[in-house]
Amino acid sequence: MNISQLETLITISKTKSFRKAGELLNLTQPAVSAQIKSLEDEFKSVLVDRNQPVTLTDRGQVFLEKAEQILDIVEELKQKLSDMEHTPQGHIVLGTTTSIAIQILPRILSYFQDQFPMIKTTIQSMPSSLIYQNVEQGLVDIGIGYLIENNPHVLSSVLYYDTFELAVSPLHPLASMPAPTLGTLKDVPLIMLSPDTVGRMFVDNLFKRHGIEPHIVMELSSSEEVKRMIEINLGAAIISKQSILRELRQGSLKTIPIPELEVTHPVGVIYKSSRYINSAMQQFLGDLKGMPETHFISSE
Repeated sequence: MNISQLETLITISKTKSFRKAGELLNLTQPAVSAQIKSLEDEFKSVLVDRNQPVTLTDRGQVFLEKAEQILDIVEELKQKLSDMEHTPQGHIVLGTTTSIAIQILPRILSYFQDQFPMIKTTIQSMPSSLIYQNVEQGLVDIGIGYLIENNPHVLSSVLYYDTFELAVSPLHPLASMPAPTLGTLKDVPLIMLSPDTVGRMFVDNLFKRHGIEPHIVMELSSSEEVKRMIEINLGAAIISKQSILRELRQGSLKTIPIPELEVTHPVGVIYKSSRYINSAMQQFLGDLKGMPETHFISSE
């Protein structure tokens, strides 16, 4: 059974003629007869009384009622699919770092909630190093994080650039030091992010290249935790500048220029190259890529 056969039966019930039904459906009369015969064979029932004028049998009437319901459902489905092309809707699972989830996503998601209320989002926080893995495995639809891999199974696009800076409490000795260098940090108690974070990997490699053994007094899993520890002057930290903008404005933290830290790190959107992109993801990705860099890095 197919949709065309149902449409043919319904048209016959209205025109009471195989010939007229064929004209309306752009089918030959033998093709109309063949479709009805195929239905009758499949359901082992005579559906059409072929005496003139053509009418439906009692079983044909029962069949007609259900056929009309089926076609109504099909039409509704077509309309919903069409609406999705014009009104993006669906569910998106986002994977990102805690810092980005707190500092960047609120501005992005408030825009999408206003513009596209039918798009629902779930946010999963994770280190940048795990975002690629989760995107590739299909555990998250879209990742937003530091672009650290060249993965043939994943596509990415830069949204903005971040830097890692040395941050201290205004009461910390480094806050008043004229021109500290990377070597100065050798004996400074440092609060570090966990080893699986991009910031930590960058700092570890930097110290290793310069032959410095850092004095690590604490390891924490998120930038938010690190900031709180620096604010109460438990140590210094090298941390994402974007994550401390509010504290810098409030004066609870201060950044110390270190020439070796003046390296930009791309932050962008990450998604699986072979994955089906539904209307919600198409709209989200399209608008996200189209946003100016200032939308992500401007002050709140």
